[in-house]
Amino acid sequence: MSDHTTLIDVLILLATAVVAVPLSQRLGLGTVLGYLVGGVVIGPWGLGLIDGVEEIRHIGEFGVVFLLFAIGIELRPSRLWGIRHSVLGLGSAQVIVTGLVLAGAVYALGLPLSIALLVGFGLALSSTAFGLQLLTERGELNTTYGRTSLGILLFQDLAVVPLLALVPLLSEKPLELTESVGFALLEGVLIIVGVVVIGRYVLNHVFNLVARSRSSEAFAAVALLVVLGTAALMQKAGLSMAMGAFIAGVMLAESKYRHQVIADIEPFRGFLLGLFFMTVGMSIDFGLLFERAGSVVASVAGVMTVKALLILVICRVSGLHLANASAVALLLAQSGEFGFVLFGVAAVAGVMTTDLFHFLTLIVALSMAATPLLARVLTWTLQTWGQRQAGHEMRESPVIGLSGHVIIAGFGRVGERVARVLGRAEIPYVAIDMDADRVTAARARGYSVFYGDASRKDVLDAADAEAAGLLLVSLDSPSSAERCVEAMHRHYPQLPIHTRARDREGAIKLRELGASVAVSETFEASLQLGGGVLQALGREPERISELLDEFRRSVYGVAGESQNYGAAKGENDHLP
Repeated sequence: MSDHTTLIDVLILLATAVVAVPLSQRLGLGTVLGYLVGGVVIGPWGLGLIDGVEEIRHIGEFGVVFLLFAIGIELRPSRLWGIRHSVLGLGSAQVIVTGLVLAGAVYALGLPLSIALLVGFGLALSSTAFGLQLLTERGELNTTYGRTSLGILLFQDLAVVPLLALVPLLSEKPLELTESVGFALLEGVLIIVGVVVIGRYVLNHVFNLVARSRSSEAFAAVALLVVLGTAALMQKAGLSMAMGAFIAGVMLAESKYRHQVIADIEPFRGFLLGLFFMTVGMSIDFGLLFERAGSVVASVAGVMTVKALLILVICRVSGLHLANASAVALLLAQSGEFGFVLFGVAAVAGVMTTDLFHFLTLIVALSMAATPLLARVLTWTLQTWGQRQAGHEMRESPVIGLSGHVIIAGFGRVGERVARVLGRAEIPYVAIDMDADRVTAARARGYSVFYGDASRKDVLDAADAEAAGLLLVSLDSPSSAERCVEAMHRHYPQLPIHTRARDREGAIKLRELGASVAVSETFEASLQLGGGVLQALGREPERISELLDEFRRSVYGVAGESQNYGAAKGENDHLP
């Protein structure tokens, strides 16, 4: 590929992202589907603007690497230890059980056992890129089903090690095979231990040294070197590049430089991950799809159905609530990007035929393309299934029947703290949350929490919203909060709605949708910080309160005086 062609390809990819992604978001389809459709349009079976799909995919795979690093750096080792059951227990069970069942199905179709095992376990792996990106977009990575999905995906990344080691060894004798795989596993463990040691005891000193130079360019270069260097080291040892980046991220999770590192890699992560999603769209071989439509569609549907059912059963056996188990099953039903790598290596090594390779990569690509649509089905299914359970539970609760109570939408950290305040003030409340396991845990601690979607009128009716004194939205996801506020205002325009907002833009949007008070987290944090500074400098507490109240009035206007903490309706022009 010439330099001129490469530049043209990059320009085409950028232009496609600029057009497809905003359009997809405006239609409510999400960014992932926008990238996929954009890839189809410019790919070999669309306008044919780009032919070098493989070269671009190799670059795009670094988006997955940066994504795993960004997730790892948000997970302190203590939090990672908290999902060990998902990684070692659920992850291993999912890979082994799903791999064996799919291998059995492939073997029954007449393929040799060695090929069947490779295909079965290759299809058992899910897409880290699609799964985690959708969780991040929906703001659900920290939910029970989000953490469970992350744990399973991490184990799948580890499982790539022995699977890749098996490819060149399929024709060897059993004893030699066992010894070779054992050596590969030992090498993998040693490499991981080495990365952990370096990350734990070396990286902070390196960042400290570079930070003293006061060069932002040098700091960004070191951040990129850490991510790409760790990925290259893992790949050299035959391991998953993404897994190496994740481990490096976890090692920096408690570093004082973590926020700057995240800021430096964020632009690369978003663009490269978008490239990867576009290459998946470009990889769909519509010629083969039309030629063997029946077998292709049946294979994709069969693989995804079997995976979803097995994951559902495994999660339920482990004690996960049906709603969360269903969410994990639908999110991880597709095959993943490592399938491209595994089957490609097998084809080059002569282990499988070229025709089988193209057929399998088409199955992987189509299953990944179906994931954003499954996510929408997931939302609809959980909402529909959850309303009956929520309404039944709330109608049987002695809390319902009160008047003047507060309905809290979302029972994360903010919602729980508000509930504590209301409890201390002896004000009755009803909290509603979509995380079934969170609801179960909160109810066990004595909170009045119920499962359901607070944007649904039937759920709010079951919580006696007509008799409520106030509606409060404390959802983490801005999009979920906007949807909830809009629905509440439409169904109960007479009730005041108080909501949290991330920033000025979010507060304005929520106010436009009907919120009576939108508390800007950035503004209130700045007031608290400023008040603390004044107190430390010896100013009188009464004078500090007067200054803060005066500042609120100057921003929120007269209508905001009674609330004294939020953005009152009609004062959007001066929101912080």
